[in-house]
Amino acid sequence: MHITALTWVVTCGVILALFVFDFYAHVRRPHEPTLRESAIWYSIFIGLALLFGLFVIWEWGGTYGSEYYAGYITELALSMDNLFVFIIIMGAFAVPRQYQQKVLLIGIVMALVMRGAFIAVGAAAINTFSWVFYLFGIFLIYTAYKLIREHSHETDPDEQSDSRIIRLAKKYLPSTEEYDGDKLTTKINGKVLVTPLLLTLVAIGFTDILFALDSIPAIYGLTKEPYIVFTANAFALMGLRQLYFLIGGLLERLIYLSYGLSLILAFIGVKLVLHALHENTLPFINGGEHLNVPEVSTVVSLGVIISVLVVTTVASLLRTRHLEAKEDAA
Repeated sequence: MHITALTWVVTCGVILALFVFDFYAHVRRPHEPTLRESAIWYSIFIGLALLFGLFVIWEWGGTYGSEYYAGYITELALSMDNLFVFIIIMGAFAVPRQYQQKVLLIGIVMALVMRGAFIAVGAAAINTFSWVFYLFGIFLIYTAYKLIREHSHETDPDEQSDSRIIRLAKKYLPSTEEYDGDKLTTKINGKVLVTPLLLTLVAIGFTDILFALDSIPAIYGLTKEPYIVFTANAFALMGLRQLYFLIGGLLERLIYLSYGLSLILAFIGVKLVLHALHENTLPFINGGEHLNVPEVSTVVSLGVIISVLVVTTVASLLRTRHLEAKEDAA
């Protein structure tokens, strides 16, 4: 897949323009978006993502198109988990609903910038060291195990880490407990203080780093093309703000989401390890020779990812409906 510098510049320019448009059209004036507004714009962003996949197929072929769609759906699923943490952080800081759009948009842009850095590092590592796939695969399998283990705990270690980061931020940044509109800083008695809105962004920025650590190895298990990795991430993040207001309550009903994501991450982890064995150059494994192991195609990966997400969603909704019926009966 040959991507010219001009293609990169145009792509980044279009994505930046979409974020700028989103800010001036919806976020600059503080308000809580209606369900209708959120649904319309989320549908538009989903449509743009799907159309871009068709462009990839037209320009570079069906194989890369399949890789894009598989990566996009995977990143969209992982973003759901990201979104759930955003909801927890917003609640912890009691961010007024009319200001949450600004926090979300800035947080999403920070996530894309951080993921862009991870994508560049990942691409350089893959091009230089083929054994990096072993590390990515093992890391994803471990992450899948950790997701399942932490699902049964009431306190998420990520939340504990967020608390430590916020305590550290408060220690070095003079802050106030009061909001001053949607400002990040305010002046009280002539002294500049950080508002809870900025502290919220600090917490969200920290979680962005943690999620990027899971997200980038996962999509590199589906494609080795940095352009596809970047665009799939960008389009998956683009409609996250609208999705937050659209299905904030529904996320609480997806009680098996963590299990579904863990299965997807474990599957991609195994896929990466198999690929690493197939391309093996490590001298202590089969004398540095390639191993004749089966490799999972992108089409199969796409089918597994969609199937897991459908089953997870249906099972979650059926289970929560059953629990609600039992509570009503009691």
